[in-house]
This record gives sequence, structure tokens and C-alpha cells, in this order.
Amino acid sequence: QIKARGIKDPRVLAAMFKVNRHLFVPSDMRHLAYQDSPLAIDGGQTISQPYIVALMTELLALKGAERVLEVGTGSGYQAAILAELVKEVYTIEILEPLARQSEGLLKELNYKNIKVNVGDGFLGWPEFSPFDGIIVTCAPEKIPPPLLEQLAEGGRLVIPVGIYWQDLKLVRKIKGRIMEEDIIPVRFVPMLREK
Repeated sequence: QIKARGIKDPRVLAAMFKVNRHLFVPSDMRHLAYQDSPLAIDGGQTISQPYIVALMTELLALKGAERVLEVGTGSGYQAAILAELVKEVYTIEILEPLARQSEGLLKELNYKNIKVNVGDGFLGWPEFSPFDGIIVTCAPEKIPPPLLEQLAEGGRLVIPVGIYWQDLKLVRKIKGRIMEEDIIPVRFVPMLREK
């Protein structure tokens, strides 16, 4: 399905084939796990459709040695895909029960290169910055300045921006300048903030 829709990166395709999506969805949804559609998970959140996961991952143009930040761990599926492709994955989830559940599953699946943090993803994870890639799986109204600060020179940020419908943006930092490109219209859950 995702190849037919234009995903070309052989490493991304291999990771998508390897990671079992059904392990990351509630048991009553497992029969739907391989459809190309988003599914509801705990905490009023969703697991993105495989095509969007593949597209966002491909946009990061990963080679293998990178350190990547994910904002919005959700079920842990995107983190697992990233872990197949890069050296280190740092993922933040604001909903603690969801973060702990995903952390447990990722450990069970033996991912040793993923660190999970409970916190406000708008603020990023400065302690481990700069990041070669940042992927955001929830939608803020505008690009969070802390994420731009934590992006390495030459790094890429893939993020949906907007309120109801969003534009998926690819943001690059080139010689200290921020270059923004709109990719496709998307719909993600809104980014939650700590009160």
C-alpha cells in the first residue's frame, strides 16, 4: 500500500515491514491494524495511518547515525520504526499512562535505543539536543520555538501545523536559517500542553 503511494526509501519500507503494527493497537482493533487508516488508542489519542508514518519518516532522510526526537509517543509505533533506522530515539509523551504503557511495550520488544520521557513536547528535550531529526505526531497551532532551537544544523523537523486541518511541514535548518516547505494537508490530534 505505502509503496504504491510513492514511499521509495528502502530502509523506511524495510522498517515498516519489520515492525508489527498490531502490537501497538488495542486488542479489539487488531484485526484493523494493517489497514491504511488511523486507529483510536488510549487517552483519546490515535495511531497514525501507516502511509503517514512512512511519509513523515522518509521526510527525515535518515542515514543511520542520527539522534532523533519524537514529540507524542502515543502507542510507541513511530518510535519503534525510528529505532530500526537510527542510533538514538528520544520520545516525549504528555499523558503519563500512555508513556508508561509504550515504554513497557518497547522494552518488551527489546528496543534498547529508545528513551521515553513524560513531559510537555512543546518544550522538546533540551538535555539531549541538538537533534538531527525531530518528528511531531500531534499538531500545535504554530511551530514551537524550542523545537527549532533544538534542531541541529542540517537537521530536519517534520510537523503538522494548524488547528482543525493542518499542513504537514518539512522544516530544515541550513546555515542557521529556517527553511519551511508544505508537504500535504493532514489531520492530527492537537498538541496538549502542561497546564
